[in-house]
Amino acid sequence: QVQLVESGGGLVQPGASLRLSCVVSGITFSATAMRWYRQAPGKERELVASISSARTITNYADSVKGRFTIFTASSRNTVYLQMNSLKVEDTAVYYCYVPSRDAWGQGTQVTVSS
Repeated sequence: QVQLVESGGGLVQPGASLRLSCVVSGITFSATAMRWYRQAPGKERELVASISSARTITNYADSVKGRFTIFTASSRNTVYLQMNSLKVEDTAVYYCYVPSRDAWGQGTQVTVSS
């Protein structure tokens, strides 16, 4: 059974940074593509970033390009989302996702406010 556990969210001011983590179990992590999504209040869930199974290709939503970075640590079965220069509009619950298993984590809240 695939399990994903996110952490690292919090309340920060605009311009700050956060690093989200998602520990994955129950799959061969090194051979699995990963994604980060987010959902703001009253809005649909949107894809923020993805990384290929070979870890050679990454893609980002236009709204986060140049500010967010997705990367992995295979030794820790963990996918990260480094978020810099945070904006108020980045406020959302962030989820990690395994597309090959249609598996979601429980989400972690990120709030950007002055």
